[in-house]
Order: sequence, then structure tokens, then C-alpha cells
Amino acid sequence: MLYRRFGRTELQMPVFSCGGMRYQYKWQDVPQSEIPRNIQENLEATIRRSLEVGINHIETARGYGTSEVQLGKILPKFPRAKLIVQTKVNPEADAKEFERNLQKSLQNLQLDYIDLLGLHGINNRETLNYCIRPGGCLDVARKLQAQGKVRFIGFSTHGSTDIIIEAINTNQFDYVNLHWYYINQNNWAAIEAATRYDMGVFIISPSDKGGRLYDPSQKLVNLCAPLSPMVFNDLFCLSHPQVHTLSLGASKPQDFDEHLKTLELLDNASEILPLILASLEEEAIASLGEDWVKTWNVNLPTYKETPGNVNIPVILWLRNLAIAYDMTEYAKMRYNLLGNGGDWFPGNKADQVDKLNLQQCLIRSPHADKIPHLLAQAHQMLGGEAVKRLSQE
Repeated sequence: MLYRRFGRTELQMPVFSCGGMRYQYKWQDVPQSEIPRNIQENLEATIRRSLEVGINHIETARGYGTSEVQLGKILPKFPRAKLIVQTKVNPEADAKEFERNLQKSLQNLQLDYIDLLGLHGINNRETLNYCIRPGGCLDVARKLQAQGKVRFIGFSTHGSTDIIIEAINTNQFDYVNLHWYYINQNNWAAIEAATRYDMGVFIISPSDKGGRLYDPSQKLVNLCAPLSPMVFNDLFCLSHPQVHTLSLGASKPQDFDEHLKTLELLDNASEILPLILASLEEEAIASLGEDWVKTWNVNLPTYKETPGNVNIPVILWLRNLAIAYDMTEYAKMRYNLLGNGGDWFPGNKADQVDKLNLQQCLIRSPHADKIPHLLAQAHQMLGGEAVKRLSQE
């Protein structure tokens, strides 16, 4: 395993982390006695495999149902100093409720302290305010930090880049969990901001939200050759030294194997990546046209600036992926979250676009005339049954 300094925490962080949202029994809390033996044994085998290969950062959340309580049965069996344990707790308007949830996490994990506490889901200014206002969630976290129950405090986010940068600029956090990978590089400015403050940078879900790379289209497989799409994306992310660790949402012990192939390639990333990057860009241009590829996202309105809260940037992005790389299943899954994702995936689909006047909100876009048609096309291509976030299922 390779390790990187996790910003000002000074922790030596493995470049892969063991994320805890895919091996748990249920998304809701249930008594330990109701967790089937084979489910618990699989989780424990996954953790043992993780530590075997040097992935000693175990990451979970209060919102991941039984994940914490299941980890609490295995983590205390290992030397504590060799583990980096992270959990995340949602900010609340009532800081006392946040504290109760945090204490529940500590109780579930059966550890004297956690290394990393993430304020989970700073996705808008409201949740940021819950954290940083006097007497807010951050003050509660600092109290537990003073008691030795929390070593470092960060935040996770699915928010827009400007919100992430606003949170980073408070200089109140030691690290950030955010989305950034080949198919979605919007948050690079936030990573640069985190680097300026010497924060740890943790990439959320590079293989799932980064394109369902465990089940790639044949076209994407061909374009990423000789690497698998998963290894290509890992290498792309880790070739940037500002990125410290990638979350691997393992559901079984074998789920680490493909990712580990990346390690021996890192020293040669500058030789390996350019050919694949060129192949991907050439295919996008061939499929979508050079002008569109280079300017499609110029001066697009946010969903808040759009009639019906249609999330134009996200819909056009998903259409691009479906057409250029045959990533239709991924695009459908993400598209049908719109309208159901709350502040984790905001805005609406384009199902009503023919009834909306988008002329004013698109006035600065170089593609204003054709975007309404493309939105309707995207809905026809990707529309289907509404999809819920995993934690809502």
C-alpha cells in the first residue's frame, strides 16, 4: 500500500480507504441480534482483507444504518493505534440532537475515540450555518475533541463547488470528503482551496458515482484499454498529489483486488494516462462535436435560476456521457434521482421542459437555441421510474 500525508492532520493515509456503506445489513438501525451471521462474517472478512492489504482507514457514517454497530464487533479486536477510523454525522439545527447522534456513533463503534469526525452533508448554506454558528454542531464536535473522543474534524459534501469553497474558507475543518473524478472534475477549485489550507482530501465514491465503473459499457472498456475503467479512474485521481485517498465501497473481500492494480502504475502515470485521455476526448468530439464538447457548459444557469428548477447542467452532462461513452445505465440512475435527491442531488428532470420558457435563463449560453430540444431528448433517452438515494431505500 502507498500512503500520503493527510494534510494538517499529519496522518499517514492509505491512498485507498475502506468505505462502509455497502457491506452493512440494513440502512436502518436494527438490534445486533437481528443481523444475520453470514452478513456479519462477510463484513469482518472484508475488514480483515482491507487491513491485510494495508488499507487501515475504515470509514462509515451514522446514516449508514447498521454499518457502525457491525464495525463495533470487529474493530476493537485490532491494535487501536494501527487503525484510522472515521464516522460522519449529519448536521442538525438542534446541536443537542447532533450531539446525541454523535454519542450514538461512538457507542456503536465501541472505541474510546475516533480519528476523523465528518460533518455529513454540508450541501448548502443552511447546513453550513448549522455547523459554524455559535453553539452549533462544530462547537459540539470541538467539545468532544477536547475530551479526547475525536482527533480531527472535517466535512463531507455533495454540494455545489461554491458552497464547498465557502466551507473550506472558514478554516474550521481539517479535511474534506468530496466528489471529483474523470467524468466530473467540477470540484477541482475546491480541491485547490483545500490544498491552500493544508486540508486532507478524500474522494467520495470514485467507482460508483464516478461512473458505475464496476459495470462499465464495452465502449468505455475499449477506450480505457489497456487499463480497466476502474484502474484508469483511480490512476487519474491519484496522479494528482492534492488528492490523498479514494473511497472504495467494498461489499466483499474481493472488491479491493482490481483497485490494487493501480499501485504499481502510479510512478508511470504521466506516461500511461495521456493516451487514454486523448482517446476519451477524441471519442467525445466524434460523438458530440468539438464545439459542443468545449463549450456546452458555458454560462448555463443553476437549477435555482431555471423555471421548474430543471437541473440543466446535470442533465446535459448525463446526456453527454450516454452518447459519448454508452454510459446509459449510469446516466439513467443519476437522472432519475433528480426530484428525489434533496440537497444531495438537487433540481428536477426535464419531463416538463416543453411547457417551460427557458429563453431568459439561457440567454448567455452559446447553445441557447438547441438546449431545450436536447433536454427533451435527454428525458426521452434517460427518463424512467424515480430512483431513491440508497439511504432512503
